[in-house]
Amino acid sequence: MARFLRPLLRGTTYTRWLHLWVPMLFTSVWLFIDMSKPWMPAVLLVPLGLIPAVRRGEGVQAQFMLARDGGEGAFSVAPSVTWRDRWRTVLWLEIRLVGGLAASCLTVWLPLIAFDLVYAATGHDTTDNPFVPSHPHWAYALLFPFPLLALYGAVVGLGELITVIARRLLGPSPSERLAALEERTEQLLERNRIARELHDSIGHALTVAVVQAGAARAAGDPAFTDRALGAIEDTGRAALEDLERVLGVLREAERPVSSRPTLAEADRLLESARASGAKVDAEVTGPVETVPGPLSREGYRILQESLTNVLRHAGSVPARVRIEVEDGRLVLEVRNPLTAEMPGPGRGSGLRGIRERAALLGGPDPKGDEGM
Repeated sequence: MARFLRPLLRGTTYTRWLHLWVPMLFTSVWLFIDMSKPWMPAVLLVPLGLIPAVRRGEGVQAQFMLARDGGEGAFSVAPSVTWRDRWRTVLWLEIRLVGGLAASCLTVWLPLIAFDLVYAATGHDTTDNPFVPSHPHWAYALLFPFPLLALYGAVVGLGELITVIARRLLGPSPSERLAALEERTEQLLERNRIARELHDSIGHALTVAVVQAGAARAAGDPAFTDRALGAIEDTGRAALEDLERVLGVLREAERPVSSRPTLAEADRLLESARASGAKVDAEVTGPVETVPGPLSREGYRILQESLTNVLRHAGSVPARVRIEVEDGRLVLEVRNPLTAEMPGPGRGSGLRGIRERAALLGGPDPKGDEGM
């Protein structure tokens, strides 16, 4: 019994019934103007449904009045784009009008029938109601619950039916689903890019700081310690700038990426690695400043991650960096010797991030240690 009456405790049961009654306001106004043409509202709904913005309004109503959980994503809340969506909106408006007519008739007649059954059972004449026998009889009181049960079934059943129809006619079209999927893909790509930016910039700064601190403690030389502290300070300041850039992307979706570092600023990375105790031999050939922005920015991050991997996995060893720009082609190479006690494969995502960047730029698969 409790399960049977559960729909009466749901707010959507009543909002759906109210949703069915809304079109009758428009119909009532028209009947007040001209009762000789009761079919005219159905005709007027055709050009109304062809207006693109009407689909958005119907979707918003359905989202908040028909769905139990708010209907997020179940109904389209965008204007009609194709003619197919416009005609679907027209069909929805016509069905909604018919549903409203049925709901209004049932709401009026079923309670009236129940009342007249009780009225007839008490010995009164009910000739005004064609659905109740005109001669009184006490047994009519036994039929009193059935119209109310029918009203209950109509309220719940019509509400469920109009919701199912709304999902079919007001649901996202294939083009809208594709647009939503593309937007979601763009968001995921942006999140991955931000994750790589944080990994490369902050990871590099922390690696340099750790190497510098370790070298200063082992050296026991005040002059070297001062230089190490200065390098840590410069690296930390650069990391803060990079962090501000990444956080700026998070705060402002339209923030331009032109402020990100490029290969023209590669000297900053090389000096940072040298300050950590590594001997870095750099060879730069060709006009690096002419490299296109996206390629130059991603190349900077690849170089940054490569130097970070050298310091993290090989320590302060000599490294050779080659940057070559020729005939619209960028070659970026970082080499270093293996140490006597080379650590095992790491759990980071450095080389994977380098591969992802290279793949996005159309470059070959970088070679290197899988642990980097």
